[in-house]
Amino acid sequence: MDALIAVWESFFDFDAMRAALPELLAVGLPNTLILAVSSGILGTVLGMLLAVAGMSKRRWLRWPARIYTDILRGLPAAVTILLIGVGFAPLGLMVWGPNPYPFGILALGLIAGAYIGEIFRSGIQSVDAGQTEAARAIGFSGGAAMRLVIIPQGVRRVLPALVNQLIALIKDSSLIYFLGLLASQRELFRVGQDVAANTGNQSALVLAGLFYLAITIPLTHAVNAIDKRLREGRRVDVVDPDADDFDAEMDSVAEQGSVK
Repeated sequence: MDALIAVWESFFDFDAMRAALPELLAVGLPNTLILAVSSGILGTVLGMLLAVAGMSKRRWLRWPARIYTDILRGLPAAVTILLIGVGFAPLGLMVWGPNPYPFGILALGLIAGAYIGEIFRSGIQSVDAGQTEAARAIGFSGGAAMRLVIIPQGVRRVLPALVNQLIALIKDSSLIYFLGLLASQRELFRVGQDVAANTGNQSALVLAGLFYLAITIPLTHAVNAIDKRLREGRRVDVVDPDADDFDAEMDSVAEQGSVK
């Protein structure tokens, strides 16, 4: 019983959580979101380029994309972050001074790009070849067919996988503390860790974990709802074309659709 009380006091001390809450809200949460969103945008753009290059018929495009993807997916995220943050530190000193934050975003973006590229590639390749043929038949060029017809369908099919990768990116942002961030740049995990080290109580880390859950769980359910809506489409009542009031029925269906 004493052991359970000790565990509860060490990890679920509400007074310690209340004391850590302002710093987690004011410093940790904004920095975590900045890291995740910035690296997510970078990773999405890079991933699309890697996906297109990886499907290219030109070897000088296809092989570098495949090699990059294999290496960045095979290395632990912490190793990649340290290689970029420490290896390019002299360059960072010349450009923006002793600030590791940009290298953290770059490292996370490069890691995410490797995974997102494979997600995009699988989605694009899942689109039926007839879609390309139909687009070319109505006058689209190969590039326009890919950009306007194939890629939008492929992205929609892999939307849940993309969000899962974003969730992983939010959690991986906690690894940036390896680079020695400034006090004002600490993300959720680092703030919780510092408070826990100063107080000897782990409740701040538990609260930081709850913040991660508060971000990722609603995001997961939201994208599942969107994906379900996209897959089901909009329900339209059947209209009998032989009915005397066919035009009136069509107008009614159109009004229902506009209301929905």
